[in-house]
Amino acid sequence: METDYIRIMKTELKRALGCTEPAAVALACAYAGSLLEHRVERIELFVSANILKNGLQVGIPGTDKKGIQAAAALGALAGEPQKGLEVLNGIDAQEKERALRLAEEGMVPVQVKDGVEKLYIEAACYGPMGEARAIIRGIHTNLAFLSLNGVERGGCQDHIRENGGQPAEGYGMDTASIFRFVSRVEISRLSFLKEIIGVQKEIAGEGLAADYGMGVGRRLMEDVGADGDLADYVTAVTAAAADARMAGCPLPVFSNTGSGNQGLAASLPVIAAAERMGKGEEELLRALALSELITIHVKESIGRLSPLCGCAIAASVGSSAGITMLMGGGYGQIVSAIQNMIADVSGLICDGAKAGCALKIATAVMAAVQCSRLAVKNIRVPDKDGIVNVDVERSIANLGILGKEGMRSTDGVILGMMLQNA
Repeated sequence: METDYIRIMKTELKRALGCTEPAAVALACAYAGSLLEHRVERIELFVSANILKNGLQVGIPGTDKKGIQAAAALGALAGEPQKGLEVLNGIDAQEKERALRLAEEGMVPVQVKDGVEKLYIEAACYGPMGEARAIIRGIHTNLAFLSLNGVERGGCQDHIRENGGQPAEGYGMDTASIFRFVSRVEISRLSFLKEIIGVQKEIAGEGLAADYGMGVGRRLMEDVGADGDLADYVTAVTAAAADARMAGCPLPVFSNTGSGNQGLAASLPVIAAAERMGKGEEELLRALALSELITIHVKESIGRLSPLCGCAIAASVGSSAGITMLMGGGYGQIVSAIQNMIADVSGLICDGAKAGCALKIATAVMAAVQCSRLAVKNIRVPDKDGIVNVDVERSIANLGILGKEGMRSTDGVILGMMLQNA
């Protein structure tokens, strides 16, 4: 049976407000807090090292605070779990003040829990009505456990695979079938991607218009000009969106495989390149679908949370494939772009979500355009070059082995450094 790529995209491309790790913490707390009617006096968090690493230094939308404690308090005292990863949207000023005071008073202790998946959040909320507990694991929205005063509640769906967090059955994707799909699919079936284009462009525009974080994208755009280089323009647009998002801009993004920055890096380079190159809507939608699906395919190999930077190792690989398609490249040249990217950016690590992510995204997007330009000129890294294999699927699998086995202790080392800097 043919892989249902439309279903995969609609499953993995989701709206999210703020960094998805604090958002998932807020969501777990919102599930537990709602059982206590949001009358929460104390919260205990037990999280994986990856969750703490990715949420330690990132801005929380609508506040001037950083970190998962603020997100937890907001979710527990005011979050509506039905909003999913937009759980922090619509919280009024009075509720924010009450929640942030709880966090500032030290009522949200955090412990790293060993021996769990890389994506693991356990929230215990306490109040006059007793104790409520929620566990999210494997996938940012996967409620695996919910209880009130020790009595488990139904309605949970624990449908993840232990190592990596993808749905248990996997997707059965490969680069060749993805390319066939995006080349042949009736264009009307990709119309849902138009919403993604609008949402991502809005936050990029915000990042270009105002000072957020390091202002990487805005400053780079100052040097682009009307006739500036394609790579410079695409890089500035994408980095600007990351600047805004990491600084807590209260605008949503579309995430890819649970990461908002991956969602930006998989979409905005293709969107901006199509705009700069004067491409039509159909060309953009097909190239965007290619980028999003290649990103999902690579992430299925390396896992949802990894010591490797997902924006560089997955999303920019996808966007390079999409840009190559916009440049007129065929399947062989798209494979060359993917192989070039794996040879180029596979060493970029993830040291948490923060302002500096805009720099890594800028680096990866610049590389994506460079590798596309080389690919359409039929220049590609030699076969069996380092971790690059003659078979593109083997190269993608090697990325997964690198992240899961070769860098097994990396996350702990990085987190230790980050905690020393805190």
